[in-house]
Amino acid sequence: VQLQAFGGGLVQAGGSLRLSCAVSGRTSSVYAVGWFRQSPGEEREFVAAMYWRGSGTSYGNSVQGRFTISKDNAENTAYLQMNSLKPEDTAVYYCAAKRIFTPSDLAPPASYAWWGKGTLVTVSS
Repeated sequence: VQLQAFGGGLVQAGGSLRLSCAVSGRTSSVYAVGWFRQSPGEEREFVAAMYWRGSGTSYGNSVQGRFTISKDNAENTAYLQMNSLKPEDTAVYYCAAKRIFTPSDLAPPASYAWWGKGTLVTVSS
């Protein structure tokens, strides 16, 4: 499974941005797709995730109510709509895929088998 995230950029505080994650390869092995972010000197943080064949979602506390994860299975693409952006949302954002037959907790980065290269989101104050 390969993933490629894109859509990052520079945005002012209060603005919006939508990230996309193209999923390719053996997608039948994908259980869930998640978004994570990492700032310099910080650990990788869970942002959001959703089940690849269902509609259930999960969000990190810091983005709840501002970010929305969605997907288009026909296009094998996951999205992260980010609204009301804050300077503290500045980070490299990664999409990742979780393999089927793994524990159902969507938050731990270590539970994701496949990762794409990140895309930088910078929010100016």
